[in-house]
Amino acid sequence: MSVMSQIVLEKLTQEISEKEFRKPFVDDVCFNNRLRTTGGRYLPGKRLIELNPKYFDELGFDEFVGIIKHELCHYHLHIEGKGYQHRDREFRELLKQTNSPRFCNPLPSKQNDFKYQYQCSDCEQVYNRRKRMNVNRYRCGKCRGRLTLLRKT
Repeated sequence: MSVMSQIVLEKLTQEISEKEFRKPFVDDVCFNNRLRTTGGRYLPGKRLIELNPKYFDELGFDEFVGIIKHELCHYHLHIEGKGYQHRDREFRELLKQTNSPRFCNPLPSKQNDFKYQYQCSDCEQVYNRRKRMNVNRYRCGKCRGRLTLLRKT
């Protein structure tokens, strides 16, 4: 699969807005290749929706439509002057009404990106980390036990 064009992205977003929300989408939507940990974001100051093209490439069309619906929830609530943030009740209710995901699934290419594995010496909880951490400074988040380095790849 390859990334869709800007025109197709705008048309898709407008169609989803009309179909799911029965409201027009009149502002801008674009791809942002610099997004790393999220499928998309809504910038209220610019009234702009930015989407991560890697989600379309790796997880497919249906997952990507879910991300667009999620960002449109932020967009439409913001325009109406209602609570558009994740913690707001109105936002969570609109997510349910439109059958939009609250969070996006992790990218398959990023799932096994861990270099370090630590384990608690008391409860044996395992922690995968991308960066090295000082085991003398940090403790287990579950039981406060000491951490030990299991493996480094």
